[in-house]
Amino acid sequence: MTEATGLKLLEEHYAHGGRVRFYEHQSSVLGLPARFGVFLPPAACQGSRVPVVYALAGLTCTHETFLIKSCALAEAARLGIALVTPDTSPRGAGVEGEATDWDLGTGAGFYLDATQQPWAQHYRMGSYIAQELPLLVEEALPLDGAKRGIMGHSMGGHGALVHGLQAPLFWKSVSAFAPVVHPSVVPWGKKALSTYLGQDHAAWREHDAVCLLEDGHRHSAPILVDTGSADQFLRRELQPWLLVEAAEKTGQSLICREQEGYDHSYWFVQSFVTDHLRHHASVFGVA
Repeated sequence: MTEATGLKLLEEHYAHGGRVRFYEHQSSVLGLPARFGVFLPPAACQGSRVPVVYALAGLTCTHETFLIKSCALAEAARLGIALVTPDTSPRGAGVEGEATDWDLGTGAGFYLDATQQPWAQHYRMGSYIAQELPLLVEEALPLDGAKRGIMGHSMGGHGALVHGLQAPLFWKSVSAFAPVVHPSVVPWGKKALSTYLGQDHAAWREHDAVCLLEDGHRHSAPILVDTGSADQFLRRELQPWLLVEAAEKTGQSLICREQEGYDHSYWFVQSFVTDHLRHHASVFGVA
């Protein structure tokens, strides 16, 4: 099965009655080898097709981070939901300076397709998440693409919101932890968008959740967002109240919660990941 799809199994571990696997494949979209992780709940290991949530990690993270740090596997096993965790950028693209800044380049692909040189050849995480990876993994493994959700943390929360709003029929459910909701106006976002997309701010709008809502994009299911009141990036980079304002103005159903005392770390993610998985399960009708 993996030979037919070009997947190379790197590791496999038993966990919560299911399997954690890490794969590598040659990505035609990125033009480079790419790695991703999968958690298969017990039902999938027994051959049943199961719902799947793609979990996008944040800046500096890898395909391993969410599976290791989120403490999501026990609840995913109980609900019978698979998790797929892509990398946060291409690796080894050879772009000068890609490893210089922690918030740009390696580990910081922002889940979009770069249009500016020298980034455009390999930094195409947008198409990788929207097309190549789901088609590949759902062909190789017993995953039900009709029940496909997306979630993410920080930069990954930005990616989950943008991809979910851009393709609401493809991504049936959406949630985010501490997302960058309006990258066009905050330092992380402006740095990435100007580097990858250039100075055409109209192009930025397609990769900005607040702008997508303003421009008429909607998701039929409620979107769940959690941030921590003690998040060190709350006011400078995240600004979730801008997403709330846009949702109220446009009629998007949004559950946006501020969790008292929590910061930006995976301790925060661990504390509410069960709620997020149950949110996705409810949308899928499997809760």
